[in-house]
Amino acid sequence: MMLNFTQLNQIYLVCGKTDLRKGIDGLAEVVASDFELDPYTKTLFLFCGTRKDRFKGLLWDGDGFLLLYKRLEDGRLQWPTNQAAVRKLHPKQLERLLSGWSLDATIHKYQPRRRDK
Repeated sequence: MMLNFTQLNQIYLVCGKTDLRKGIDGLAEVVASDFELDPYTKTLFLFCGTRKDRFKGLLWDGDGFLLLYKRLEDGRLQWPTNQAAVRKLHPKQLERLLSGWSLDATIHKYQPRRRDK
């Protein structure tokens, strides 16, 4: 089965750390009780644990849940850390996240090198 993220109703990223030992029922309970969202919609919910090289996805496809699990061989995800938040994502943002890019744009201040006289 190939997932087309553009056909989903919504994509939510659960910020912070989630216990990835939880299965379908445990993650659906997090969605319903902690964030007051309905897990029984065609919505993808993404969860990350303490290690940022793996994540789980929970998706209701109409007649049952899909539990997705991905572990990156190289690198880590740029996962938002504010614990009690959930973020709505656009499919392009999900692609960026899975490619290793951060969701939040940052501008670093340029510090020119000092010349020694």
